[in-house]
Amino acid sequence: MAGGSLREHGAIVSGDADGDDGDDAAIEERVSTVAEREHGERLDKAVVVAVPEFSRNHLQQLVRSGFVAVDGTPVRSPAQRVRAGQRIAVRLQPTAESRAYRAEALPLAVVHEDSEVLVIDKAAGMVVHPAAGNWSGTVLNALLARDPSSAALPRAGIVHRLDKDTSGLMVVGRTLVAVTALVRAIAEREVQRRYLAIAHGTPPHERWTIDAPIGRDPKVRTRMAVVASGKAARTDVERVVAAGGFAALRCALHSGRTHQIRVHLAHAGMPLVGDRLYGGAPGLGMDRQALHAHELAFVHPGSGKPMAFRSGPPRDFAHAWEHLVAGGTR
Repeated sequence: MAGGSLREHGAIVSGDADGDDGDDAAIEERVSTVAEREHGERLDKAVVVAVPEFSRNHLQQLVRSGFVAVDGTPVRSPAQRVRAGQRIAVRLQPTAESRAYRAEALPLAVVHEDSEVLVIDKAAGMVVHPAAGNWSGTVLNALLARDPSSAALPRAGIVHRLDKDTSGLMVVGRTLVAVTALVRAIAEREVQRRYLAIAHGTPPHERWTIDAPIGRDPKVRTRMAVVASGKAARTDVERVVAAGGFAALRCALHSGRTHQIRVHLAHAGMPLVGDRLYGGAPGLGMDRQALHAHELAFVHPGSGKPMAFRSGPPRDFAHAWEHLVAGGTR
């Protein structure tokens, strides 16, 4: 391969790196010989033996992208069988995860900032933390660009999340002491988080509590569900107004399980408007889940002073909410 040589059963650094935006100063190449015991195995399994520190899924992607050669010829089929004595050359590439932690100049609506904490009003549609399918354009990427020192903190200081299509308030730690204190406060239920929600259905009461454990849905692994083996979860719900098969609600969390309000309301027969994952059809002009983190309160990790913030919902949510309030019954 041009720009470098190969070493048997080892690794070398190639001089013709072509990493994204020049971030990769060098690309490592790994070569191995198929052993007798590996004769007849799939190529992707043989590559895992040669490069055990990467996941099989990532290595399969390298094969499909043409970064793996057998006896000098690129092979793009992970299922191709190998023969004893063949030479496998792998030109390693950074994983999506490793590329994800980079600064991106993205807009963030900052509600409060001091040397220890940052409070932001997250836009609907913005992912908080990089993950499969969303390795860039996240709150984390924006934080790294806004304050390069956040790279030294766990998850750039992020201590809790909002779903991609949920808008509203989040607190971020700016020092390790602040991050540690905020994580502890959230675990001890000392951080107050209140949401506005618009759901399908008719509320059973003016005020009620949904106390039901949440865990991974055993039938659909991309969802959460109320399951006996799940973690304890409690949500207080208040009806603001109801009309035409819709309800405007205020919800307060006593725990912070994944998709908690979405799961609890769906379990109660009142899925959020626009929340297709949990059975909520679009309505009232909203094509995303109708959930907004409206209020956030916590004790400042440095000064010990109580901090409280409130955020008005974005335009699509506000329009739907106002429509309900104007025509509904309390």
